[in-house]
Amino acid sequence: MELTLTTKLTDQETIISAENSPVITVTDTTEVPAFSSDKRLLLLLKNRQFLAVGNPSDLHVSPTPVIEFDQIITVSSSWEDELMYLEQVIFERAKEANSSIKKLSSEITVPKNQHITASKTAEWLTFVLSKFGYNLTQASPVQEKKKPAKTRHKWSKEVSTIEFFVDTRQSKAIVLWQKRNEMLIKKGAIMMPEAPLNKDGSLGFSAKMGQKIRDDHADIFKNFTTTEDLVLKSVNEVGLFLYFAGTNSWLELKDANGKTIEDWTKIDD
Repeated sequence: MELTLTTKLTDQETIISAENSPVITVTDTTEVPAFSSDKRLLLLLKNRQFLAVGNPSDLHVSPTPVIEFDQIITVSSSWEDELMYLEQVIFERAKEANSSIKKLSSEITVPKNQHITASKTAEWLTFVLSKFGYNLTQASPVQEKKKPAKTRHKWSKEVSTIEFFVDTRQSKAIVLWQKRNEMLIKKGAIMMPEAPLNKDGSLGFSAKMGQKIRDDHADIFKNFTTTEDLVLKSVNEVGLFLYFAGTNSWLELKDANGKTIEDWTKIDD
């Protein structure tokens, strides 16, 4: 394979681009950056070892991601569906190579025609990253102690019909997981008025993320009560919007009988 690449280097970032191809950004960081769009694939690394693959919505958890990392590789594209399929194909390839990489979102089935396209992009990405010293298909070193994997959840048509109730941290709402990437908060939801502050009086990561989501949807609530239905992308975004997270939202959303959305949707490994 022969490629012509454009590379831009800064103190913290390496930006790699090529004509008609996704843009790769390698960032030295131990914190989650504020992404302007979800249209990107994320790869978390520590000591150049790939730890997890996902998207920005997967990292909207409180107080910080459960994975310790020192670099994030982002792959940006204007086609969000392609990134979703690319994420699955990369995960499959890494697992075949005995990598311990984690998939932050639920696994999906990639349509055959889309699998061909995503595989070509994955091959290109693997080749480019390898030239910069990042091996996506390298087997993981033996770990002395394995940390518990993040619970995975699966959407279903059955779950899409269930009303889940929120009653925590000064907030009340009725929520439906209506599609794989759509959480519907029904009109009339009551929001936690003010975000909790850190001991030094500053806003924490979850508070900032929750405030951003509220700012993006400022036209649909008044006096901290929603005036129309709102669709968000994940359970975590629902928690951030309603009560600035601070608790495991998978355990806060409960059906009429008290069964949590976690119990309804978790996948047993």
